Amino acid sequence: MRIHPVPAFSDNYIWCLSEPESGRTLIVDPGQARPVQEYLEANSLVADAILITHHHPDHTGGVKELQQQWPDIRIVGPAESPFKGNTNPVHPGDEVVWGGLTFSVMAVPGHTLDHIAYYSDTRVQDKPVLFCGDTLFVCGCGRLFEGSPEQMQTSLQSLRDLPGDTAVYCAHEYTLANLRFARHWLPNDEALEAFETHCQALRERGEPTVPTTISQERQLNPFLRWDDPAVVRAAEQYGARHHLATETACGVFAAVRHGKDHF
Repeated sequence: MRIHPVPAFSDNYIWCLSEPESGRTLIVDPGQARPVQEYLEANSLVADAILITHHHPDHTGGVKELQQQWPDIRIVGPAESPFKGNTNPVHPGDEVVWGGLTFSVMAVPGHTLDHIAYYSDTRVQDKPVLFCGDTLFVCGCGRLFEGSPEQMQTSLQSLRDLPGDTAVYCAHEYTLANLRFARHWLPNDEALEAFETHCQALRERGEPTVPTTISQERQLNPFLRWDDPAVVRAAEQYGARHHLATETACGVFAAVRHGKDHF
């Protein structure tokens, strides 16, 4: 199997997981139909199923048109959601089986209340697979449009606990912007500095910085490092200036999120 990023809008990635033999393709968060249709046509592939992580239009906007072209397509998404286009609604704890893969449905509220993620421990391109929408980004996390810091920190903890070699397929190319903030927050972090240089080179070549891995995010992402002394110190200093409590892991995370929101 092969996972391919289909760019959409200005910075979205629609993930297409294909079986080379059959041409069947699983599509994740199709905010637009046309880029998916062009990719499938160019590679002689067929849309077979869709995974939706949450209801935002840049993740669901292409579903109806794809369904019109492939009427039997299976559309999997959160049952408790403002998006009502699912043919197969799922709840956290359910499993989704496709093409020899079994995905566990994980509750990851925070960015939105209906947000779910799909994790499979079966290796694709030599790694377990996580489709996490807008919950976890490379060196970042989603804005809290609907959920609380407590919900998001709990969601991120559940992702941080996954095996380190898990490939993280998030839905946006936000990496360089996230790194600008991370480097501002942790200016003496040499690993972050080196990673920023690496990602700048990737983008200059027109290559994506995604996927990342859970182990890489544990090491680099300030939104996952609420127990890292350097991040805690920075959060305490920031919290003192902005009257934020930083005594708990959630408090540290909330301070980092507040800092990014006002960066």
